[in-house]
Amino acid sequence: MSGSRDFTLRRINRRNQIKEYAIQSVLIACSFVAIFTTIGIVASLAFEAYRFFGRIPLADFLFGLEWSPQTAMRVDQVGASGKFGVLPLLSGTILISFIAMCVATPLGILSAVYLAEFARPKTRNIIKPMLELLAGIPTVVYGFFAALVVAPIIRGMGSGAGFQISSESALAAGLVMGIMLVPFISSLSDDVINAVPQALRDASNGMGATETETITKVVLPAATPGIIGSLLLAVSRAIGETMIVVMAAGLAANLTANPFEAVTTMTVQIVTLLTGDQEFDSAKTLAAFAIALFLLVLTLGLNIVALRIVDKYKRKYA
Repeated sequence: MSGSRDFTLRRINRRNQIKEYAIQSVLIACSFVAIFTTIGIVASLAFEAYRFFGRIPLADFLFGLEWSPQTAMRVDQVGASGKFGVLPLLSGTILISFIAMCVATPLGILSAVYLAEFARPKTRNIIKPMLELLAGIPTVVYGFFAALVVAPIIRGMGSGAGFQISSESALAAGLVMGIMLVPFISSLSDDVINAVPQALRDASNGMGATETETITKVVLPAATPGIIGSLLLAVSRAIGETMIVVMAAGLAANLTANPFEAVTTMTVQIVTLLTGDQEFDSAKTLAAFAIALFLLVLTLGLNIVALRIVDKYKRKYA
Protein backbone atom coordinates (compact mmCIF):
# COMPACT_ATOMS: atom_id res chain seq x y z
CA MET A 1 0.00 0.00 0.00
CA SER A 2 2.84 2.34 0.87
CA GLY A 3 4.65 1.52 -2.38
CA SER A 4 1.53 2.32 -4.43
CA ARG A 5 1.18 5.68 -2.66
CA ASP A 6 4.84 6.52 -3.30
CA PHE A 7 4.45 5.61 -6.96
CA THR A 8 1.40 7.88 -7.23
CA LEU A 9 3.26 10.76 -5.59
CA ARG A 10 6.19 10.30 -7.95
CA ARG A 11 3.83 10.41 -10.95
CA ILE A 12 2.22 13.58 -9.64
CA ASN A 13 5.62 15.17 -9.01
CA ARG A 14 6.84 14.17 -12.45
CA ARG A 15 3.69 15.59 -14.04
CA ASN A 16 4.14 18.87 -12.14
CA GLN A 17 7.78 19.04 -13.18
CA ILE A 18 6.78 18.58 -16.83
CA LYS A 19 4.25 21.39 -16.49
CA GLU A 20 6.85 23.64 -14.87
CA TYR A 21 9.35 22.89 -17.65
CA ALA A 22 6.69 23.60 -20.29
CA ILE A 23 5.74 26.93 -18.71
CA GLN A 24 9.39 27.86 -18.30
CA SER A 25 10.07 26.97 -21.95
CA VAL A 26 7.19 29.17 -23.10
CA LEU A 27 8.45 32.08 -21.00
CA ILE A 28 11.99 31.66 -22.32
CA ALA A 29 10.68 31.49 -25.89
CA CYS A 30 8.72 34.73 -25.37
CA SER A 31 11.85 36.39 -24.01
CA PHE A 32 13.88 35.29 -27.02
CA VAL A 33 11.17 36.59 -29.37
CA ALA A 34 11.59 40.06 -27.85
CA ILE A 35 15.40 39.78 -28.00
CA PHE A 36 15.47 38.56 -31.61
CA THR A 37 12.96 41.22 -32.66
CA THR A 38 15.18 43.93 -31.19
CA ILE A 39 18.26 42.44 -32.85
CA GLY A 40 16.41 42.26 -36.18
CA ILE A 41 15.32 45.90 -35.98
CA VAL A 42 18.81 47.11 -35.11
CA ALA A 43 20.42 44.92 -37.79
CA SER A 44 18.03 46.11 -40.53
CA LEU A 45 18.58 49.75 -39.57
CA ALA A 46 22.36 49.28 -39.43
CA PHE A 47 22.47 47.56 -42.83
CA GLU A 48 20.40 50.19 -44.64
CA ALA A 49 22.24 53.00 -42.85
CA TYR A 50 25.54 51.46 -43.96
CA ARG A 51 24.32 51.63 -47.56
CA PHE A 52 23.37 55.27 -47.03
CA PHE A 53 26.77 56.20 -45.58
CA GLY A 54 28.38 54.53 -48.55
CA ARG A 55 26.91 57.35 -50.65
CA ILE A 56 26.79 60.23 -48.17
CA PRO A 57 29.79 60.86 -45.88
CA LEU A 58 29.09 60.38 -42.18
CA ALA A 59 30.53 63.80 -41.38
CA ASP A 60 28.12 65.48 -43.81
CA PHE A 61 25.21 63.70 -42.13
CA LEU A 62 26.21 64.45 -38.53
CA PHE A 63 27.48 68.00 -38.98
CA GLY A 64 25.61 69.26 -42.03
CA LEU A 65 23.55 72.40 -41.49
CA GLU A 66 21.04 71.84 -44.31
CA TRP A 67 18.45 69.16 -44.88
CA SER A 68 17.15 68.94 -48.45
CA PRO A 69 17.00 65.30 -49.58
CA GLN A 70 15.41 66.11 -52.93
CA THR A 71 17.74 64.11 -55.15
CA ALA A 72 16.96 63.85 -58.84
CA MET A 73 16.25 60.63 -60.70
CA ARG A 74 18.89 61.37 -63.36
CA VAL A 75 22.34 62.87 -63.00
CA ASP A 76 21.65 65.57 -65.59
CA GLN A 77 18.67 66.94 -63.66
CA VAL A 78 18.90 70.02 -61.46
CA GLY A 79 19.29 69.18 -57.79
CA ALA A 80 20.98 65.84 -58.37
CA SER A 81 22.87 66.22 -55.10
CA GLY A 82 20.77 66.78 -51.99
CA LYS A 83 21.69 68.06 -48.56
CA PHE A 84 21.56 65.46 -45.78
CA GLY A 85 22.61 67.32 -42.62
CA VAL A 86 20.71 65.95 -39.63
CA LEU A 87 21.30 68.96 -37.34
CA PRO A 88 18.15 70.87 -38.46
CA LEU A 89 16.07 67.79 -37.69
CA LEU A 90 17.80 67.30 -34.35
CA SER A 91 17.29 70.92 -33.35
CA GLY A 92 13.59 70.76 -34.24
CA THR A 93 13.15 67.55 -32.27
CA ILE A 94 14.90 68.98 -29.20
CA LEU A 95 13.05 72.31 -29.41
CA ILE A 96 9.57 70.80 -29.59
CA SER A 97 10.37 68.15 -26.95
CA PHE A 98 11.80 70.83 -24.64
CA ILE A 99 8.67 72.99 -24.94
CA ALA A 100 6.46 69.95 -24.36
CA MET A 101 8.39 68.91 -21.25
CA CYS A 102 8.32 72.47 -19.88
CA VAL A 103 4.53 72.23 -20.03
CA ALA A 104 4.05 68.59 -19.00
CA THR A 105 6.58 68.33 -16.14
CA PRO A 106 5.10 70.90 -13.71
CA LEU A 107 1.51 70.06 -14.61
CA GLY A 108 2.08 66.32 -14.32
CA ILE A 109 4.07 66.33 -11.09
CA LEU A 110 1.92 68.92 -9.31
CA SER A 111 -1.28 67.14 -10.29
CA ALA A 112 0.22 63.86 -9.04
CA VAL A 113 1.12 65.48 -5.71
CA TYR A 114 -2.38 66.89 -5.36
CA LEU A 115 -4.04 63.55 -6.16
CA ALA A 116 -1.77 61.58 -3.85
CA GLU A 117 -1.50 63.93 -0.88
CA PHE A 118 -4.36 66.44 -0.85
CA ALA A 119 -7.33 65.21 -2.87
CA ARG A 120 -10.23 63.51 -1.16
CA PRO A 121 -11.12 60.00 -2.40
CA LYS A 122 -14.22 61.24 -4.26
CA THR A 123 -12.27 64.05 -5.92
CA ARG A 124 -9.46 61.67 -6.82
CA ASN A 125 -11.90 59.20 -8.37
CA ILE A 126 -13.18 61.97 -10.63
CA ILE A 127 -9.98 63.80 -11.57
CA LYS A 128 -7.66 60.84 -12.20
CA PRO A 129 -9.88 59.13 -14.83
CA MET A 130 -10.32 62.47 -16.56
CA LEU A 131 -6.53 62.95 -16.66
CA GLU A 132 -5.98 59.45 -17.98
CA LEU A 133 -8.61 60.06 -20.62
CA LEU A 134 -6.17 62.47 -22.26
CA ALA A 135 -3.84 59.53 -22.93
CA GLY A 136 -6.57 57.78 -24.93
CA ILE A 137 -7.23 60.64 -27.33
CA PRO A 138 -5.71 59.92 -30.78
CA THR A 139 -2.76 62.13 -31.58
CA VAL A 140 -4.39 63.23 -34.83
CA VAL A 141 -7.10 64.89 -32.71
CA TYR A 142 -4.39 66.73 -30.79
CA GLY A 143 -2.94 67.73 -34.15
CA PHE A 144 -6.27 69.18 -35.32
CA PHE A 145 -6.63 71.03 -32.03
CA ALA A 146 -3.12 72.45 -32.34
CA ALA A 147 -3.54 73.52 -35.95
CA LEU A 148 -7.08 74.92 -35.75
CA VAL A 149 -7.22 76.35 -32.21
CA VAL A 150 -3.85 76.77 -30.53
CA ALA A 151 -1.82 78.00 -33.51
CA PRO A 152 -4.26 80.81 -34.46
CA ILE A 153 -4.47 81.92 -30.81
CA ILE A 154 -0.68 82.05 -30.51
CA ARG A 155 -0.38 83.89 -33.81
CA GLY A 156 -3.02 86.44 -32.79
CA MET A 157 -1.46 87.04 -29.39
CA GLY A 158 1.98 87.35 -30.94
CA SER A 159 0.78 89.84 -33.51
CA GLY A 160 -0.81 91.92 -30.79
CA ALA A 161 2.48 91.93 -28.87
CA GLY A 162 4.52 92.81 -31.94
CA PHE A 163 5.97 89.35 -32.63
CA GLN A 164 5.96 87.70 -36.02
CA ILE A 165 4.81 84.12 -35.55
CA SER A 166 4.53 81.59 -38.35
CA SER A 167 1.21 79.87 -39.02
CA GLU A 168 3.00 76.61 -38.18
CA SER A 169 5.30 76.95 -35.18
CA ALA A 170 7.25 74.81 -32.74
CA LEU A 171 5.48 76.60 -29.89
CA ALA A 172 2.01 75.43 -30.95
CA ALA A 173 3.15 71.86 -31.41
CA GLY A 174 5.11 71.85 -28.13
CA LEU A 175 2.23 73.26 -26.06
CA VAL A 176 -0.29 70.71 -27.29
CA MET A 177 2.22 67.89 -27.03
CA GLY A 178 2.88 68.93 -23.44
CA ILE A 179 -0.84 68.62 -22.65
CA MET A 180 -0.80 65.17 -24.22
CA LEU A 181 2.11 64.10 -22.01
CA VAL A 182 0.53 65.18 -18.71
CA PRO A 183 -1.25 61.82 -18.11
CA PHE A 184 1.99 59.86 -18.62
CA ILE A 185 3.77 61.85 -15.94
CA SER A 186 0.83 62.33 -13.60
CA SER A 187 -0.39 58.74 -13.50
CA LEU A 188 3.04 57.16 -12.96
CA SER A 189 4.16 59.81 -10.49
CA ASP A 190 0.93 59.42 -8.54
CA ASP A 191 1.51 55.66 -8.20
CA VAL A 192 5.12 56.24 -7.13
CA ILE A 193 4.18 58.85 -4.52
CA ASN A 194 1.51 56.55 -3.10
CA ALA A 195 4.13 53.80 -2.85
CA VAL A 196 6.27 55.87 -0.46
CA PRO A 197 5.88 54.26 3.00
CA GLN A 198 3.48 56.07 5.29
CA ALA A 199 6.05 55.65 8.08
CA LEU A 200 8.24 58.30 6.41
CA ARG A 201 5.38 60.79 6.48
CA ASP A 202 4.53 59.98 10.08
CA ALA A 203 8.16 60.35 11.15
CA SER A 204 8.43 63.72 9.42
CA ASN A 205 5.21 64.97 10.96
CA GLY A 206 6.37 63.68 14.33
CA MET A 207 9.48 65.82 14.04
CA GLY A 208 7.28 68.91 13.66
CA ALA A 209 7.49 69.33 9.88
CA THR A 210 4.54 70.84 8.08
CA GLU A 211 2.70 68.95 5.36
CA THR A 212 4.40 70.98 2.65
CA GLU A 213 7.83 70.35 4.16
CA THR A 214 7.07 66.62 4.41
CA ILE A 215 6.13 66.50 0.73
CA THR A 216 9.05 68.54 -0.57
CA LYS A 217 11.78 67.17 1.70
CA VAL A 218 10.68 63.57 2.33
CA VAL A 219 8.05 62.26 -0.08
CA LEU A 220 9.30 63.72 -3.37
CA PRO A 221 12.98 62.87 -2.76
CA ALA A 222 11.98 59.29 -1.89
CA ALA A 223 9.86 59.08 -5.05
CA THR A 224 12.50 60.65 -7.29
CA PRO A 225 13.53 57.42 -9.11
CA GLY A 226 9.95 56.72 -10.17
CA ILE A 227 9.33 60.34 -11.13
CA ILE A 228 12.47 60.31 -13.29
CA GLY A 229 11.18 57.15 -14.93
CA SER A 230 7.89 58.87 -15.77
CA LEU A 231 9.75 61.86 -17.19
CA LEU A 232 11.90 59.55 -19.30
CA LEU A 233 8.77 57.88 -20.66
CA ALA A 234 7.32 61.27 -21.50
CA VAL A 235 10.52 62.42 -23.25
CA SER A 236 10.59 59.24 -25.34
CA ARG A 237 6.94 59.81 -26.23
CA ALA A 238 7.68 63.40 -27.22
CA ILE A 239 10.64 62.44 -29.39
CA GLY A 240 8.59 59.83 -31.21
CA GLU A 241 5.48 61.96 -31.79
CA THR A 242 4.67 62.61 -35.45
CA MET A 243 1.09 63.68 -36.16
CA ILE A 244 1.07 66.76 -33.93
CA VAL A 245 4.32 67.97 -35.47
CA VAL A 246 3.09 67.41 -39.03
CA MET A 247 -0.12 69.33 -38.47
CA ALA A 248 1.11 72.11 -36.15
CA ALA A 249 4.84 72.59 -36.82
CA GLY A 250 5.09 71.76 -40.52
CA LEU A 251 7.74 70.04 -42.62
CA ALA A 252 10.32 72.81 -42.95
CA ALA A 253 13.76 71.73 -41.73
CA ASN A 254 15.00 74.94 -40.14
CA LEU A 255 18.08 75.09 -37.93
CA THR A 256 16.71 77.49 -35.34
CA ALA A 257 15.99 77.86 -31.65
CA ASN A 258 13.12 80.29 -32.25
CA PRO A 259 9.86 78.64 -31.09
CA PHE A 260 7.86 80.99 -33.31
CA GLU A 261 9.22 79.47 -36.52
CA ALA A 262 8.19 76.34 -38.37
CA VAL A 263 10.39 73.30 -37.73
CA THR A 264 10.26 69.56 -38.25
CA THR A 265 11.48 66.49 -36.39
CA MET A 266 13.33 63.31 -37.22
CA THR A 267 10.25 61.09 -37.00
CA VAL A 268 8.31 63.36 -39.34
CA GLN A 269 11.07 63.19 -41.93
CA ILE A 270 11.21 59.40 -41.66
CA VAL A 271 7.51 59.23 -42.48
CA THR A 272 7.90 61.78 -45.28
CA LEU A 273 10.80 59.93 -46.90
CA LEU A 274 9.06 56.56 -46.81
CA THR A 275 5.61 57.71 -47.93
CA GLY A 276 4.40 56.59 -51.35
CA ASP A 277 6.28 54.61 -53.98
CA GLN A 278 9.95 54.80 -53.15
CA GLU A 279 13.11 53.42 -54.69
CA PHE A 280 15.23 51.86 -51.97
CA ASP A 281 18.42 52.34 -53.96
CA SER A 282 18.34 56.13 -53.66
CA ALA A 283 20.08 58.13 -50.98
CA LYS A 284 16.83 59.97 -50.31
CA THR A 285 15.03 56.83 -49.16
CA LEU A 286 18.02 55.34 -47.37
CA ALA A 287 18.32 58.56 -45.39
CA ALA A 288 15.24 57.50 -43.42
CA PHE A 289 17.12 54.48 -42.05
CA ALA A 290 20.11 56.63 -41.14
CA ILE A 291 17.81 59.00 -39.23
CA ALA A 292 16.14 56.06 -37.50
CA LEU A 293 19.50 54.63 -36.43
CA PHE A 294 20.61 58.04 -35.17
CA LEU A 295 17.35 58.36 -33.22
CA LEU A 296 17.84 54.88 -31.76
CA VAL A 297 21.33 55.76 -30.53
CA LEU A 298 20.03 59.05 -29.13
CA THR A 299 17.24 57.43 -27.12
CA LEU A 300 19.61 54.68 -25.95
CA GLY A 301 22.00 57.29 -24.58
CA LEU A 302 19.08 59.07 -22.91
CA ASN A 303 18.01 55.81 -21.25
CA ILE A 304 21.54 55.15 -19.98
CA VAL A 305 21.79 58.61 -18.43
CA ALA A 306 18.36 58.29 -16.83
CA LEU A 307 19.14 54.84 -15.40
CA ARG A 308 22.32 56.17 -13.80
CA ILE A 309 20.36 59.01 -12.21
CA VAL A 310 17.76 56.56 -10.92
CA ASP A 311 20.47 54.29 -9.48
CA LYS A 312 22.04 57.27 -7.72
CA TYR A 313 18.83 58.17 -5.93
CA LYS A 314 17.98 54.55 -5.24
CA ARG A 315 21.21 54.14 -3.32
CA LYS A 316 20.46 57.32 -1.42
CA TYR A 317 16.90 56.60 -0.39
CA ALA A 318 16.83 52.80 -0.33
